[in-house]
Amino acid sequence: MPKALIQDPTLIFFVVLAIILLAPLLLNRIKIPHIIGMIIAGVCVGPYGFHLLDDDASFKIFGEVGLLYLMFLAAIEIDLYHLKRNLKRGLIFGVLTFGIPVVVGYFSSVYFFNAAAVPALLLASMYAAHTLISYPVAVRFGITKSPAVLIAIVGTIFAVIGALLTLATAVNVHHHGALLWSEILILLLKLSGFCLAVTFGYRILARWFLRKFSDRVIQFVFVLALVFFAAWLARVIGLEAVLGAFFAGLVLNRFVPNTSPLMSRLEFVGNALFIPYFLIGVGMMIDIRVVASIPTLKMAAIMLAVALITKWLAAVITARLCGMSRDDSRLMFGLTSAHTAVALAVASIGYGFGLLDATMLNGTVLMILITCAIAPIATSGAAARIKIHMLEDASNASEPKNASNTLVPVDNPVTSLALMELALLIHPSNQPDNSLMAVHVRTSNSPAARANSEASLKLAGEAAATVDIPVTTIERFDSDITAGLLNIINERDVNCVIMGLHRKTTLIDSFFGTKMNQMLETTNRMMLICRFFNPVNTLRRLVVFVPPKTEFESGFRMWLTTLGRLARNLGCKAVFMCHPQVQRIITGVLNQERLDIRLEFRAIEQWDDFILLSNHIADDDLLAVVSARHGSISYSPDIKQMDSFLQKYFTQANLLVVYPEQSGMNDDVMSYLDPTGAESMSSPGWTRRLASAGRRLFRKNT
Repeated sequence: MPKALIQDPTLIFFVVLAIILLAPLLLNRIKIPHIIGMIIAGVCVGPYGFHLLDDDASFKIFGEVGLLYLMFLAAIEIDLYHLKRNLKRGLIFGVLTFGIPVVVGYFSSVYFFNAAAVPALLLASMYAAHTLISYPVAVRFGITKSPAVLIAIVGTIFAVIGALLTLATAVNVHHHGALLWSEILILLLKLSGFCLAVTFGYRILARWFLRKFSDRVIQFVFVLALVFFAAWLARVIGLEAVLGAFFAGLVLNRFVPNTSPLMSRLEFVGNALFIPYFLIGVGMMIDIRVVASIPTLKMAAIMLAVALITKWLAAVITARLCGMSRDDSRLMFGLTSAHTAVALAVASIGYGFGLLDATMLNGTVLMILITCAIAPIATSGAAARIKIHMLEDASNASEPKNASNTLVPVDNPVTSLALMELALLIHPSNQPDNSLMAVHVRTSNSPAARANSEASLKLAGEAAATVDIPVTTIERFDSDITAGLLNIINERDVNCVIMGLHRKTTLIDSFFGTKMNQMLETTNRMMLICRFFNPVNTLRRLVVFVPPKTEFESGFRMWLTTLGRLARNLGCKAVFMCHPQVQRIITGVLNQERLDIRLEFRAIEQWDDFILLSNHIADDDLLAVVSARHGSISYSPDIKQMDSFLQKYFTQANLLVVYPEQSGMNDDVMSYLDPTGAESMSSPGWTRRLASAGRRLFRKNT
């Protein structure tokens, strides 16, 4: 074959970037998913089209990297809590989306192609395996946490593993003339050993590395190194590399929150470069002239019918059995109808062993092309309808009455990044652009003070920019830091303040410090005071201590939903230490706010239980203590001693002290689902007023 027209590496890269740029812009106008455009562009510029580019080693490397990256992103973006909740339905779909294609594919190959048992088994495994090539469509619509997507992902894992085992069985029979169960058992043992080694080894290694090294570039390279090592290890033991990349993503899922800068970098690099390279590479492998022959077209038509009908039946039957909608079944069909990597691997192996002829190979290639074109279209239509339903449900859910304006005072560049990461994890997604603010108040005009202010605000802005959350940076000069913060709180109508814990410098210094105590005394807004010894994304549990009568505070719902968002975005378990009567109130509020998190309750009857809690707080736990201001409903002499308890018993704990909002009157009705409506007669202010009125009445009568 002659060389391609373009040989210069710089120009080759330009052509690829032009395709990645123009395919979405042009095809979005005619409502066609850009994935199809990249595959068609690969056909046009490839060796079987206009031959502008060669399908050389660079496309093979980047293409394989793109496929592995696609499977890794599908795993890293999964909400593991919802995945466990949909695991049963996912296994049902996995059995059906593997079993139906295998059975129908085997007998159709025997009947239509007169294939022997081993080639028919190879073709059956090809029908069963699929690739989540249209998963980026679900990402663009923001429905990756919907049950249909999670079920499709579980089904993909089951189907790919089953297809590879079927392939191993067919190759085993071809080599030995009979099925050797010992080799299949050895492969299963290797698979089990691989899963155990990656699970425990990667967790220990990732937690240690992310705690020790905070540089974002180093963390990015570290995560990718683990992914590709797992992919290579899977291939060594006789499995496909896509399984290794996907499983590595599941293990690392816990350490990469969805709203973290690390996740933003991973998604950006994959969606901007590697995954498009894979799609273009798929198109470059397709030879339209070969697959356009009459025998190939007939065989491809039968293959296509079997592949699509069996996957459609699996999706429809699963939806009927699990009580899901038609849109859910269409979405599952769209996600699982594309056959690329595993199907091509099966066909190549079968052709290399002489089990499949050239017509079957070319028919497989044409089937891959058409299924890759159909899958994004089917996924896009169903995803749009599901997104509309999700938005309608969200609009009917309870919404906050006012915007949640969050203020993050950044005092120095060392602590500003950690404070902003916490703010991004708890920031509601449906807030206006100016609702998150980072502020630095300086009391000096010296060059050093200006440089410190500029560096602190710059880091805060960069942290928010990496996850596409707008942040307003404010630099303020004032004679007093506390006064400056209070002025900004009142000017911007701030209702949540996130601050770092004061560090004691002298023996007589208090636990929170003078400035923090002044803030607590002069504002009634919710305040979160944090101290982290470990990065927040390496924490395993959120342990929340809830004192008595906290449910009667007007800010109860606000701090509870804030901690619920934190637990959801971290993917960790939330353990609430509270009175038994408060447990159903907490559950009701979290359900009403649609915060599905792993919950655990431990009953606390007296204050001494809080001290005993110190023996059960590990280094990778986050202890959240709900405190109270003087004069509030939940304030008590025990709360007054809170700072000394924390200083004495929790010196090495990751700490988050929550002071709920104290807004006085609240017109909401009190119920177990909405405990934010504090009874007016329970307020200490009303108690003092009633007592004063009683004394005046008594004096008047006497």
